[in-house]
Amino acid sequence: MDFRTKVPIEEGTPRIEHASGVFLIGSCFVENIGAKLEWFKFKNLQNPTGIIFHPSPIRRFFQRMSNHEEYQSKDVLEFNAGWQSLEAHSDMRRATEEECLKDLNNALKKSREFIENSSHIIISLGTAWGYVYEGTEKIAANCHKIPQKKFQKELSSVREIVNDLEVISHSVLQMNKNANIIYTISPVRHLRDGFQENQRSKAHLIAAVHEFLTSNTQCSYFPSYEILMDELRDYRFYAEDMLHPNSVAVNYIWKLFSENWISTKSLELNTEIDKIQKALSHRSREENSLTHKKFLTKLQAKIEEIQKKHPEVTFS
Repeated sequence: MDFRTKVPIEEGTPRIEHASGVFLIGSCFVENIGAKLEWFKFKNLQNPTGIIFHPSPIRRFFQRMSNHEEYQSKDVLEFNAGWQSLEAHSDMRRATEEECLKDLNNALKKSREFIENSSHIIISLGTAWGYVYEGTEKIAANCHKIPQKKFQKELSSVREIVNDLEVISHSVLQMNKNANIIYTISPVRHLRDGFQENQRSKAHLIAAVHEFLTSNTQCSYFPSYEILMDELRDYRFYAEDMLHPNSVAVNYIWKLFSENWISTKSLELNTEIDKIQKALSHRSREENSLTHKKFLTKLQAKIEEIQKKHPEVTFS
């Protein structure tokens, strides 16, 4: 007897290879999948300007890339002795305007060059609630602890989100006509907005993605939200904050993603890479012993063997 329902997952095509090039952007759930890709040495680039939760600033970032539109002085502001952009996360906060603009534009350039040679784009949408800064009509990627009275909170409609997704798709295909976009809804709950408000937000995102997918065959959907909400419907799969998935849940979702989106060849290679990564993480109590030196010699030989067969895989 099976005591849980299992979420059906559409088999991905084309499959991801180690050399494919995977660009990830969006909510903090991107970092969960991105960390797995990094561990298994897939070629990847994730959240170049930090975490972004709402579809609108994600759309704006893709527009900048496809239009070669750099950030300018009007796109950054000074607050609490630092400079940042409302289009980026606080990770991009810098001491001077010049530094901020330079790093934002470097991230933009690096992302565009990466996407031009990528096979897959993973976009994780976190919320449909947006915050519009006073005097503008744009939803902020991050409020940077600026007083809340400076923002107007609004819930994006399904139609508005569909428009964002259409622009994202068009922008991606302008840069790389062969790129495949995988959308997912972050299972992380935004309870600061309220319980009912969070449900409305996720419902808008889900409805918009599925409406968009009906006419976009080069885009796919991975049900990370549904897996955690339905298949793993138990608080033992959450971190201490009861909002984010814990390592058990992340590992399970990664397993399902791997089985459906990563090639058999790369899955087999993952097994070898995992052994090496765990060995590299091991810290011996007797680092200068002969036994440990032999262990390191064998490990280095194994690394060189993998890199010879798979030059796209690199170990630090």
